[in-house]
Amino acid sequence: MSTGGEKGSTTTKTPADFLKSIRGRPVVVKLNSGVDYRASNLICAGILACLDGYMNIAMEQTEEYVNGQLKNKYGDAFIRGNNVLYISTSKRTLADGA
Repeated sequence: MSTGGEKGSTTTKTPADFLKSIRGRPVVVKLNSGVDYRASNLICAGILACLDGYMNIAMEQTEEYVNGQLKNKYGDAFIRGNNVLYISTSKRTLADGA
C-alpha cells in the first residue's frame, strides 16, 4: 500500500506498520462469527492496549455488538487472534453504526 507524498515519491506502509500506528487508539474488531467488538465511543474512548504477532488483541473499555445491537460492555477484553476477521480504526460514532 502506498500513501501520498511529494510527486514522484511514495511511502510503503506494511500491515505491521498499520497495527503499530493504531495501538492506543479506538478500534473496531470484527470476528469470524459476525460479532463486532468496538472500542467505547463514550466519554473515555476505548483503547487498543496491545496485540501480538498472532493478532491476539487486548482492548480496554470494550463494547460487544451483535447484528448492530449493543449486547455487553466490558472493561478489558482479550480476543484470540484466530477469531479476528479484521481490525480497523473507528472514525464513526455509534449513531453512525460504526
